[in-house]
Amino acid sequence: MKKALLIMILLGLCMFSYGEEKAAGRLLLKEGAKLAVVGDSITEQKKYTSYIEMYLTVCRPDLKVKQFQFGWSGERINGFSGRMENDLQLFKPDVVTLCYGMNDAEYKAYSVSTGKFYERTMNSVVKKLKNAGTLVIVGSPGAVDTKCWKGKAGPEVYNETLKQFSGLAGKVAAENEVPFADIHGPMMEAMQKAKKELGEDYDVCGKDGVHPSANGHLIMAQAFLKAMGFDGEIGTITLDMQGPSAATAGHKVVSFSGGKAEIESSRYPFCFYGDGRSSASDKSILPFISFNRELNRFILIVKNLEKSEAKVEWGDVTKAFKREQLERGINLAEEFPENPFSGPFRIIREEIIKKEVYETEIIKKYITGIPKMLADPEQAKNKDEITAKRAALWTEWEKKQSSIPALVVPVKHIISITN
Repeated sequence: MKKALLIMILLGLCMFSYGEEKAAGRLLLKEGAKLAVVGDSITEQKKYTSYIEMYLTVCRPDLKVKQFQFGWSGERINGFSGRMENDLQLFKPDVVTLCYGMNDAEYKAYSVSTGKFYERTMNSVVKKLKNAGTLVIVGSPGAVDTKCWKGKAGPEVYNETLKQFSGLAGKVAAENEVPFADIHGPMMEAMQKAKKELGEDYDVCGKDGVHPSANGHLIMAQAFLKAMGFDGEIGTITLDMQGPSAATAGHKVVSFSGGKAEIESSRYPFCFYGDGRSSASDKSILPFISFNRELNRFILIVKNLEKSEAKVEWGDVTKAFKREQLERGINLAEEFPENPFSGPFRIIREEIIKKEVYETEIIKKYITGIPKMLADPEQAKNKDEITAKRAALWTEWEKKQSSIPALVVPVKHIISITN
């Protein structure tokens, strides 16, 4: 009982401390930070990783963050522990996110010995990274789909196991005083809501029950972005029908006349695509999570409207709003999923995914194997060649990385207000 109480207190202190940071507007990523996203095959899918990188690239381009994903299929936390020093030495991250537990829990009912091994190894990895001056964000494992998971341990049993592992991840975070990204809880909650609305066949954790599609990965990205301390403010455009208009940093009102405003934006809202009822679409999960409210607020305020209602046209879409709504402010990102940023957003994400594919290739096919090569007497004779190839691969990665920010060009767009 005393041990359980201590764990609860530690978790509470961790949450309280993080809440204080968030309330104070403390963003944990500094300008120019290097972020390593680490995990198993779910990380190697390059979905939540690319969502995070997209957010950093277009929603907060001012931060100039560099990201590298180190996902490895089938891996457990002890697997990363074995390759951590070698694989991270070229990138030298300032921040590392960890997302393990799905494989560590061994797809069975919870085992105390398995849980202790996971906790002990996760704790060791976090301490090593902290001692190297790296900020660590500990992520929990996700969930298995309540309909699609066909493992020997049924979905209820294995989700209970994953809940236990999530608690262990939170405990490690609390004891090391680092942020915790709860993925399991939000994924379970969203899955319950979405299946109730869209049907049991709507998978949130993937067709195989384990590897999420776009919908589940958006939940994961949200958990990590929140843990990083983002406040969700993309920008605010204030249009006054009888006076001067204004915009917050990253946006500029070029002109406003006759209800028609030309805006130039260097910060993008996050964009979504696809069938609103398909798990392959990130758009489909939005009604069941708080992504737009918490992380994607691109606000339009309209003052001094003459009538009780007005139409807002943005891109190819027109919607009507009450005067009170517009005076209070509407979230353009939520109200207009298809908007002038959708095209540029898609192009940038495609390039980010290509870069992340290259990251998997150079890590798994070469960089991770370097210690083994150097330990072999025959291969060690070619040490200079091995070192040169590693340097060449890294130079190519740096070229790919440096090309991404140049794609984030200011977008000029029109917002029209008609009574």
